[in-house]
Amino acid sequence: MSTIFDQLVTLSNGVQMPQFGLGTYKMTEPEQTMQAVEKAVSLGYRAIDTASIYDNEQTVGEAIRHSGIAREDLFVTSKVWNDEQGYDETLRAFERSLTRLDMNYLDLYLTHWPVADSYVDTYRAIERLYDEKLIRATGVSNHHEAHLQEIFTFANIRPMVNQIELHPRLTQEPLRQFCSEHQIAVTSWSPLARGQILEDATLTAIAAQHGKTVAQVIIRWHIQNGLIVIPKSVSLDRIHENCEVADFELTFTDMSMINALNRDERTGMDPDSF
Repeated sequence: MSTIFDQLVTLSNGVQMPQFGLGTYKMTEPEQTMQAVEKAVSLGYRAIDTASIYDNEQTVGEAIRHSGIAREDLFVTSKVWNDEQGYDETLRAFERSLTRLDMNYLDLYLTHWPVADSYVDTYRAIERLYDEKLIRATGVSNHHEAHLQEIFTFANIRPMVNQIELHPRLTQEPLRQFCSEHQIAVTSWSPLARGQILEDATLTAIAAQHGKTVAQVIIRWHIQNGLIVIPKSVSLDRIHENCEVADFELTFTDMSMINALNRDERTGMDPDSF
């Protein structure tokens, strides 16, 4: 029987990225982080998303080494934080992340936010890391179309991934369409809107029809939209629940009803004014 872990997204350079993974934002308690990552990997998760600002790269790396899964069978993402940006600064920040993770390379490295006057140089440094085979794919996070267009002007290699806030109340359809036209895969962060939509009446009704939880319905909505999705949780039960989404399919009507929940409503910062 197929599982969610069989779903892969082929990036513009041919690298295959798992469509479903574990986010580690706010996992700062080492023992809890270790347990969460080890549990996820034992269930079949093969993508782990972290960042320097999360202050958990060292623990994430340790949990991966303890998992018994070969490094090359995992897809590890990290990000350069805002006060580390710029060309030389990003190269140094990457080395620090690699040291904390105790790895020889990353699968994906992202600019965390488009810091004015820095994000283009930051991405140029990420290109260099790619050229030097220290990362397998290039990317950005929280970049609007205007930020991407600016990068296109200077880049030799266009970003392969854009990680953005995306959930049923913030569907980001124009930006998703732009990314699709330019072969940029989209990863959804805050895919459950930080839990703010788990009691929504429409989602509750759809979940009841499928015998699933609201969280599972939302994750399935991301998957059927072709999005990469990285729900975060330190709850071992929730980590298990989140991956049980391959055994049902939302109908066209379900998808349309969920799409209609969009309010362009953010739970996090706006990349134009952060």
